[in-house]
Amino acid sequence: MDAVRAPGGAPGAGAPGRPDPAGARPPVALAHESHGTGAPMVLLHGVGLDRRMWDRCLPALAARHRVTLVDLRGHGASPAAAAGVSLAELAADVGALLSGPTHVVGFSLGALVAQRLGLDRPDLTASLTLVSSVAGRSEEERAAVARRQELATEDFGASAWAAVDRWFSPAWRAQDPGLAQRVLDTLLANDRASYLACYRVFATADTGLWRWLPRIAAPTVAVTGERDPGSTPAMSHRLAGRIPGGRAVIVPGARHLLPLECPQELADVILTHTGAHPGSHTGTDTGAHPGTGTGAHTGTGTGAHTGQEYHRS
Repeated sequence: MDAVRAPGGAPGAGAPGRPDPAGARPPVALAHESHGTGAPMVLLHGVGLDRRMWDRCLPALAARHRVTLVDLRGHGASPAAAAGVSLAELAADVGALLSGPTHVVGFSLGALVAQRLGLDRPDLTASLTLVSSVAGRSEEERAAVARRQELATEDFGASAWAAVDRWFSPAWRAQDPGLAQRVLDTLLANDRASYLACYRVFATADTGLWRWLPRIAAPTVAVTGERDPGSTPAMSHRLAGRIPGGRAVIVPGARHLLPLECPQELADVILTHTGAHPGSHTGTDTGAHPGTGTGAHTGTGTGAHTGQEYHRS
């Protein structure tokens, strides 16, 4: 495992793509590891988790890409996150690791980081895959995430248990109890201050991003689970409609943790999007993936209707 620090300052917390303000804090050196060969890809985890959440997807992705997994600031083996850390700073940390155009795959908080990176550093984003991403939360959805943030502040253990209950269906938890326990252990091992700082970003950053999403130039796919109560199918469709050429992929029966719950289906979506899936000719889908289910309707968004793919029966 190694880590690097790039010269220069981090983008500010204001408008994406604007010049760095004077005195901006430099990016921090993120703990990371790389596997495989091929076009570069970076995988970004969700709040409270770490790069190990991609373990089940890694073999398929590293067979066709040079995959870098990182611990975001405040997570895993990376430096702590201070109160007031911004989405721009989290994105700048990732950008400091990248040396050229890279396929950026972000999960949950990582998907927000990916969007900001696509806005601030289009030169580094060959494509975006936004997994279980929030977008344009309603008043009710903002209130719900605010309650979860408050619970994390008041009773961190209860907050971690509640997250596992949301993410794991009873059937999945019974089938794979060790995985549920490992996810819970990862949440509980977080530095509390870092977690709360990053959770604030997760809870609020989509509001600031919304107006800028039409400026994203990278080919983008948004994928979520049909039964994800927080990063809903409607949100993926909002993203696909807001980002030029965006597409939405909905995985039937799945909840939030797509990289762990249905890694093969997610890897198929990612590799088709990057053009590395067997049988792919470009990074844009025009039909069902062989052997991955019914392959209902697919489509490409232009700010209006976007299509929807089904990868599980």
